[in-house]
Amino acid sequence: MAEKFDCHYCRDPLQGKKYVQKDGHHCCLKCFDKFCANTCVECRKPIGADSKEVHYKNRYWHDTCFRCSKCLHPLANETFMAKDNKILCNKCTTREDSPKCKGCFKPIVAGDQNVEYKGTVWHKDCFTCSNCKQVIGTGSFFPKGEDFYCVTCHETKFAKHCVKCNKAITSGGITYQDQPWHAECFVCVTCSKKLAGQRFTAVEDQYYCVDCYKNFVAKKCAGCKNPITGFGKGSSVVAYEGQSWHDYCFHCKKCSVNLANKRFVFHQEQVYCPDCAKKL
Repeated sequence: MAEKFDCHYCRDPLQGKKYVQKDGHHCCLKCFDKFCANTCVECRKPIGADSKEVHYKNRYWHDTCFRCSKCLHPLANETFMAKDNKILCNKCTTREDSPKCKGCFKPIVAGDQNVEYKGTVWHKDCFTCSNCKQVIGTGSFFPKGEDFYCVTCHETKFAKHCVKCNKAITSGGITYQDQPWHAECFVCVTCSKKLAGQRFTAVEDQYYCVDCYKNFVAKKCAGCKNPITGFGKGSSVVAYEGQSWHDYCFHCKKCSVNLANKRFVFHQEQVYCPDCAKKL
C-alpha cells in the first residue's frame, strides 16, 4: 500500500497540489502561511510560499514591503543603509545618518563595502591586521582584545608550535607531557602510525605503538620468551641480574609456585623457591 502524501498539519491530500517542504515535512500552502512562514516586519502579514522574501539581520520583508522608511522607494534590488533599525535608500541617507568607520572615522554610505563585527563597522579596506597592517577585508581573522590579526600573524604571534615540525598548531593539536604536537606529527618512530588516542610507549624520547614496541624494543621474558610490554596481563615485571620476567612467569623451576614478591633462590640461571633449593 502506497504511503499517504498528506499535509503534515491538516492532513489534506497533496496529490496534484502545490506544497512546501519545511523541516523535513510537507505542508499545503495554507498551513505553510499559518504555521511556518516568516512574518513581514512592515505589514505584519505572513510571507507566503508564493511571495519573494528579503531578509536582513534576522528580519524579514515581502520584497514589495522592503522600502526606504523616508521616501518609500522600493529597495529589494538596490543598495541600502540600516540606521536605528530603519532601512534607508542612498538618497535619503545623509552623512549624519551613516555609521562611522572604526578605522578612518569617516561615514560609511550606502553602497560602500564594509565589515561589521560585534556592532562595530569598518570600510572593507580599513579593516586591517593590527600587526602587519595588511587589509583583512572579508577574510578570516582572529580578535585579541581590541586588536585583530590575520591568520598568518596570529599563528606567528600567538599559536603554539609543534615540538616536532616547529610549525603553528591551528587546530587538532594534542599535548603530551606539557608539549604541543600536531596530531599528524605524534606518530610511532618505527611505522609512523598516529598515536593520538592510542596506547604507546616512550623510550628515550622516542614513541612506539604497541606492536612496534613489542617487536623491536621490549625485553623478552626469561620464562616464556615473549615480549614484556607493560600492557594488559603481565604489566608487572620482575628483574634480577640483567634478566626480566612477566610476574606470572616468575615461578619455581621445580614446583612451579609463583615467586613474584616472594623469597627465591637463583641457581645456575634458574629460579627456585627456598624449599626446592634445599633439595638441589
